[in-house]
Amino acid sequence: QLQHVESGGGLVQPGGSLTLSCTASGFTLNYFTIGWFRQAPGKEREGVSCLSYNTGSTYYTDSVKGRFTISRDNANNTMYLQMNSLKPEDTAVYYCAAHPGRLANRLGCLRPTNYNYWGQGTQVTVSS
Repeated sequence: QLQHVESGGGLVQPGGSLTLSCTASGFTLNYFTIGWFRQAPGKEREGVSCLSYNTGSTYYTDSVKGRFTISRDNANNTMYLQMNSLKPEDTAVYYCAAHPGRLANRLGCLRPTNYNYWGQGTQVTVSS
């Protein structure tokens, strides 16, 4: 399972930064493709970013490119999402997820239904 540990708090002003992290237990995260997803009220869950396990390729949804960075720390079995220049439209519940092995391409990597393991989600609110 993925235990979601948030750092930096859930409420941030526009333009601020926040780092989310998830630590895996029961499996070794570096053999997995990892992803971050979010779901705003009344909307479907969408892929925000992912990192392919074998190539190290990273993918982002267009709205967060240049602002968000996905990474992993294999030594600590932990994945991160660094979020900068946050906007009110980034407000959502954020989820970490992992898929054993590789996913074929950007579309597959950002598709929530391809992931087997999920964190419980954490609220991120961007508001002044």
